[in-house]
Amino acid sequence: MNKIVAFLVGLVIVAVVVRASTFIVDQRQNAIVFQLGQITRVVTEPGLYFRIPLLQNVEYQDNRILTIDTPVSDRVQTSEKKNLLIDSFVRWRITEPRAFRVSFPAGERAAEERITTLVRDALNQAVNKRTVNEITSRQREKAMDEIRVAVQESVKGLGVDIVDVRLKRVDFVPEISESVYRRMEAERKRVANEQRSIGAAESEKIRADADRQREVLLAEAYREAQKIKGEGDAKASAIYAQAFGQNPDFARFYRSLEAYRTTFKTRNDLLVIDPSSEFFRYMKGPDGKSAPR
Repeated sequence: MNKIVAFLVGLVIVAVVVRASTFIVDQRQNAIVFQLGQITRVVTEPGLYFRIPLLQNVEYQDNRILTIDTPVSDRVQTSEKKNLLIDSFVRWRITEPRAFRVSFPAGERAAEERITTLVRDALNQAVNKRTVNEITSRQREKAMDEIRVAVQESVKGLGVDIVDVRLKRVDFVPEISESVYRRMEAERKRVANEQRSIGAAESEKIRADADRQREVLLAEAYREAQKIKGEGDAKASAIYAQAFGQNPDFARFYRSLEAYRTTFKTRNDLLVIDPSSEFFRYMKGPDGKSAPR
């Protein structure tokens, strides 16, 4: 029994010694080994490592890309003396663990405060020399790159790398937003009215062209109808001529009857003419000659 207790105690002591003598570095971390407050080595590769218990201690640093997202918008003035509220964020990482530990003993929080201050200064310089239009659209990418380069230059030797700087939102300050919106609304209304005028002009142009085409189509249709009608009248006349040519006397008699029917349509029709006129020749006799007395 005493041997088992002694074995368990010895096992616990060994486990404590091993635990105090080793440390594990994750793939997302860097490790700095201190001995009596001095940096003895830096471990950047993941794995299991040994240290001297009680004499050495280990600090870990995150080697991933970190983000600084400022909760408060920065008030910046453009070259036009207009105030803007700008939200930005920074991507950064620790590239030299030893230099970073020396530069920022307090750790990541101190580094974030320093980088935030540098970004604010670089942002002011980039925006102060640009107009609102340039910082919001035309030169926005260029301004962000300038800020990143300026901050990177300022943190050289501090063990960090500025991966990216982005402007999330650019707004006017509240006191001028309303006037800007009114100007934008007036501009949009002007453009809308201009488009309506252009549309009305195009509409009139299309309507006039349609009317012209209508007149052309009607004229062509009328011409074609008259042509067909003329051809029909010619064929009818030819048929009449052929039919009446077989008996000229009957043809003259038939035409006279048609003339009488057309002239005396109603009882009120009145015609003043010489009774001996050729018009009444078939009223004198069926052969067109005077009837015998």
